[in-house]
Amino acid sequence: MFSSERLKGIDVFVCVAQYGSFTAAAEKMNLTASAVSKGIARLEKRLGARLFQRTTRTLALTDAGAAFLRTCTGVLADLEDAELSLQAENTEPRGRVRIDLPGPYGRMQVLPILLPWLQAHPLVVPHISFSDGHIDSFKEGVDIALRIGDGHAWPHTVEHRLLTREWHVFCASPAYLARHGTPLSDRDLEQHQCIAYGWVDGRISPWRYTGEEGTTLHRPLTPQLVVGNGEGLVMAALAGCGIVELPSWLVKQQLQDGALVEVLPQLATPGFEVNLAWVKSRQDQPKVRVVLEALIAGLSSLE
Repeated sequence: MFSSERLKGIDVFVCVAQYGSFTAAAEKMNLTASAVSKGIARLEKRLGARLFQRTTRTLALTDAGAAFLRTCTGVLADLEDAELSLQAENTEPRGRVRIDLPGPYGRMQVLPILLPWLQAHPLVVPHISFSDGHIDSFKEGVDIALRIGDGHAWPHTVEHRLLTREWHVFCASPAYLARHGTPLSDRDLEQHQCIAYGWVDGRISPWRYTGEEGTTLHRPLTPQLVVGNGEGLVMAALAGCGIVELPSWLVKQQLQDGALVEVLPQLATPGFEVNLAWVKSRQDQPKVRVVLEALIAGLSSLE
């Protein structure tokens, strides 16, 4: 059975962790420093763990304290969301929405959609983080996440929707093509310097391209250069290091201004899925719903 005792001291603990001292937390909560100190001591005794490492000059979270803070912050945020959801029913959306985006795609494709939209919804406060791995962001309190790639096993508590697919193209700098010539077929690639994407474990991603019958083929590479980051691959291509295969959205500006040139357009191929995912239990909250609608409308219309 749930005990109200479990809630005692949590607000004091979170405030101390946020402000870094008993005195600052006491001022914020209109308490005495002694009351704050005693509240933390009672909480530590109940939990059987030390939450703060104290010295005469510093106050720092222990590992146990840091883990407990993450949980408490999520609990308090959920309570705040529940209150705001009830207050905001049939009213203007408001409150914090946590959004997790893949790095370059989030900055280049999603933020240009979200930032102008926010001007019309000033009471919605997105907290936007960036991570490229297929981590379970939702355990960290994320409401909405965008992920690129096939086969992600979403938890049963999460709804997701395929928005679009990347389109992968081959490109190189004009200077590189002037020195080495422009390839006219996939066979010509064997005579060129190739820049490949590499994983931290040493694996090298093969190039994907469209075959004569429209099938997607994979070409193993012996690359001249391996880079484990999309923006790094763009920089290598701009420096004239060779031919690279990249999502068209990542090199859109460079292709438009001529800093890079698309080669072998007949080999361009559909890339990875772009999926939007969200916590089912929160999708009816006005603040979450309007952000989802904005992202679905904006991202589904991208090239």
